[in-house]
Amino acid sequence: MAKHFRQTTFPPRRMGLRVLAASAALLAAGTLHAQETFKIGVVSFLSGQAAESFGIPAVNGAKALVEAFNKGQAPAPYDKTGFGGMKIEAVYVDEAGGATKQVQELRNLYDREKVDAVVGYVSSGDCLAVAPVAEEMKRFLILYDCGTPRVFEDNKFNYVFRTASHATMDNVALARYLKAKGIKVNSYNMINQDYAWGQDSKKDFALSMDKLFPDAKAGQDQLPKFGAGQYGTEISSLMSKTADVTHSSLWGGDLQAFILQAGPRGLFKRTQVLLSAGDHVLPGLGDKMPDGTILGARGAYGLMSPKSALNDWWWKVYSDANGVYPVQAPYRMAQALLGLKLAVEKATAANGGKKPNSEQLATALKGSEWDSPAGKIRMALADGHQAIQETAIGKTRYDAAKKMVVIDDIVRFPAECVNPPSDMKSEDWIKSGFTGAKGCP
Repeated sequence: MAKHFRQTTFPPRRMGLRVLAASAALLAAGTLHAQETFKIGVVSFLSGQAAESFGIPAVNGAKALVEAFNKGQAPAPYDKTGFGGMKIEAVYVDEAGGATKQVQELRNLYDREKVDAVVGYVSSGDCLAVAPVAEEMKRFLILYDCGTPRVFEDNKFNYVFRTASHATMDNVALARYLKAKGIKVNSYNMINQDYAWGQDSKKDFALSMDKLFPDAKAGQDQLPKFGAGQYGTEISSLMSKTADVTHSSLWGGDLQAFILQAGPRGLFKRTQVLLSAGDHVLPGLGDKMPDGTILGARGAYGLMSPKSALNDWWWKVYSDANGVYPVQAPYRMAQALLGLKLAVEKATAANGGKKPNSEQLATALKGSEWDSPAGKIRMALADGHQAIQETAIGKTRYDAAKKMVVIDDIVRFPAECVNPPSDMKSEDWIKSGFTGAKGCP
């Protein structure tokens, strides 16, 4: 019909009527657009061992941001109301229950809830399970946190993205921190969860140590199951053959339990403990967190986040809404939603002001970059589907006057120092001696 209209010649009066009719149609379309919503499925742990310190803070971050977006209260360039004028509607789903359940929940979000996009998943196992399903359904999916590099290094996706660095960054940064601080390491132990995240983390850390501390000997290699909760046997093994440093990628309730059980037994005083993802337990543990623990946040997050106007705004919005400062999970949720917002608005503009479909969203987000509270996010790996970012590592100290844990001796690592280049897999990059790494302290 539109093609026929453009090719027809009308007398002047009829032409005027058609112009008025077209204007009326555009106004009607504009009204409809203003009433239109953009529906997001947000998936994170709302129950189980990962909920208290991880899943619920992430969802709280999403709620605070969606409210600010819908009120047009975010700073530029995020100041358009909702997503380009479309009010945001969020559906929150519990990630607990395992990969099979999450595959079904993802299908339900797309088919029953009719969401326009899904942002979610903490567990590397869940990410590995849901990503192929979203691709098969040709629906837009952002993985906001999970760490295994294998999601994109072993697969190629068109509709799936991860807006945060994978776990290689965290473990390379920990090893580089030891080198930057001149910490003597002749031996190291490890304790990691026995699934994709833990196994990939220990591999990347061990490979990094081989390059940066070639004389250091690997000792204990503990692999408790995810959600074990009790670590008496593992702590006894780590105490029986202590090493100069002990590496761990434990997180959530598992990490809290390990610290509460290992601290009183003196493990943290007999070995230098390194936690690749440790900042999210600091508000909850308070003075139970051992001083001198070296930890990362899987990015320059929380107490290690950089000073910027955007970070100041985000810190206040989250703190005012939740009565506690933001840590890893809400930061990662924020950078995912900020990237999604810009992608939706770019795709909407390219689509003539109409709501974009999954393919148009993917085109807009692929290879893009944007500012986040933790610094620049760049979709630089996996043909524009996997992000890199800078990170920071520091050392804990409980400040009695402030009644909170603070972070000292912070070292910042540029993205190009601790992430592989676009043409190399993580394992190959580390084994090569970090080919092309730039700006390392």
